[in-house]
Amino acid sequence: MSDFTSVFWDYFIAVITVVSVIGCGVFLWSQSKRHVKVGAGPDPDTTGHVWDGDLQEFHNPLPRWWMWLFYITVVFAVVYLILYPGLGTQFRGMLNWTSSGQHAGEVKAAEERWGPLFASYLKMDLPAVAADERGRQMGGRIFQNNCAQCHGSDGRGSRGFPNLTDAEWQWGGSPEAIRTTIVEGRGAAMPPMAAAVGGAQDVEDVANFVLSLSGSAHDSVRASRGKEKFAACAACHGPEGKGNPALGAPDLTNKSWLYGGTVASISETVTKGRGGVMPAWKGLLTEAEMHLVAAYVYHLANPGQAAGK
Repeated sequence: MSDFTSVFWDYFIAVITVVSVIGCGVFLWSQSKRHVKVGAGPDPDTTGHVWDGDLQEFHNPLPRWWMWLFYITVVFAVVYLILYPGLGTQFRGMLNWTSSGQHAGEVKAAEERWGPLFASYLKMDLPAVAADERGRQMGGRIFQNNCAQCHGSDGRGSRGFPNLTDAEWQWGGSPEAIRTTIVEGRGAAMPPMAAAVGGAQDVEDVANFVLSLSGSAHDSVRASRGKEKFAACAACHGPEGKGNPALGAPDLTNKSWLYGGTVASISETVTKGRGGVMPAWKGLLTEAEMHLVAAYVYHLANPGQAAGK
């Protein structure tokens, strides 16, 4: 790729651009000076192209106003290339304009205008921000722009992406835990456990036992056999299957299933394992933006408490 970042390509683009603009100007000038010959009849000569027997293409010049419009475009191109960077990085234009510079200016203007407001919310704790309607709206907009792609516009998630509107939290649902999840990110890894559990039939027995923990439909005979095999899973999920937020091991006694709550989906999880990643937003969002979106997420799961009810 280094071949495409050398100075040669800057000059190549500049030469092609200048030659093209000059060529357009010369071509327009040559066409505007050319006179149309008149034949023996009242009509000018044709180009010689004939279609359908008698449909001819005449060699009539463009209207003068149309020709001048083309001249204006050439003049506009010349002025643009003088003022703005259209000839590669070696000539930035007399205005020294860059898209990155314009963006930086817009960001600076936005920070000067909205910075004090963001700073005021950063000084408040999360429940207080969640109870503030304007703070929730600001956090909601940040959520829609950055988090809705995975968790959905309503925060209810989908297969493999947690529902943020219920009371079930893989890493804890306290304000501090939510903010840590957003700032630092999370990495969950469920290792393949088929070898530790036994064969395919043992995996299904364990799946039925896991379903029994939440009172879901299951085969009680197979669940009783799977209880002993579940000991291999207790190191993370606990002997009662209530999970461990410190490890990101989900509670298996509720009916909140990240990858599905059927024998087939649970057996797949036990056999193949699962890997989930929540990216860290530190460095992508400001401290105040992460604070606001954390408050919004806290409000999704605690709407009554966030509203001060």
